[in-house]
Parts: sequence; structure tokens; C-alpha cells
Amino acid sequence: MVADRALPDRAALERPVPDLACDRPVSERTILVVDDDDQVREITRLALEVLGGWTVVEASDGSEAVRLVRAHNPTVVLLDVMMPKMDGPATFAALQADPSTRHVPVVLLTAKVQVGQRQLWDGLAIAGVIAKPFSPATLSDEVDRLLEAQSRAKANGLPEVPRSA
Repeated sequence: MVADRALPDRAALERPVPDLACDRPVSERTILVVDDDDQVREITRLALEVLGGWTVVEASDGSEAVRLVRAHNPTVVLLDVMMPKMDGPATFAALQADPSTRHVPVVLLTAKVQVGQRQLWDGLAIAGVIAKPFSPATLSDEVDRLLEAQSRAKANGLPEVPRSA
């Protein structure tokens, strides 16, 4: 015989879980993935949706990314550095120039990470850098960690310093 157990009410089960990396509940976290490579976008989308619980919006170039940031106000933008037409740094500059988008954190995604070399993003107020190839299993955690570090730095009045994941 099974003892009667109190079951949580439906409202308790549907309540969003707070996210440490931002002010939005986990269920409302949206990430804009910007990469000109269809396969990279697909792997990134699956990793972030399935393993991280993110809602993913995709863009294949910088100008589309700027338009989608205005339309969706994502929690964060995961932005490829090397793209045709409008590259990552130019896209970042366009987002920073617009008062309606400059508050959205940007994490750069790049295969061009070399220790000790001056990088295209040096001096930019980005939330961080994730190197390609990345591990799909840890990508969401890396994004969360970078956002949390940026949030802590802002709360402590420290300048935003680009960090590699």
C-alpha cells in the first residue's frame, strides 16, 4: 500500500527557476547565435536549447543580427568574429552605437584565439570569448559563467574585461 503524499501544486511546478547569470528566469533566457556557417549554428542551437534550456534565435550575418537584437532583445548574443559582409567587431560596434541594443551582452565565438597576440576584440567591452572548436556539452555553462562574471564586475564597479572561456 502506498502512503498518501502531498503533491506540489501545478503553480509550484510551473514557476520559473531563477538564473544566476541574468535577471530573467531560466525559461525566458534567449540567446542570439550569429554565425555564417550553417553547421556551427545548428550544433550551437542544439547544445544551448537541449542542454542549457535557452531559447535560440539565429542569424547568418551581422546586419541580420542587429535587426534581430532590436526585435527580440535577447539575454545575450553569441557572435562569430570572422564573417563575410559585416564581421563580429563591426556588428558589435553597430550594437554599441544603438541605445536600444548596447545593453545586450556579447560573447564572441572564434577560431582565432592565440595567447599573447593582439586580437580584433582587444579593448571592446564584450562579456567574453569562447574558442572554436567548443564543447557542445559545456557551451551553455561557459556562456552562463561569462555572463555571471560580467554581472559581478558591473555590480562591483569594475571595468568589463574580456575573458576567455
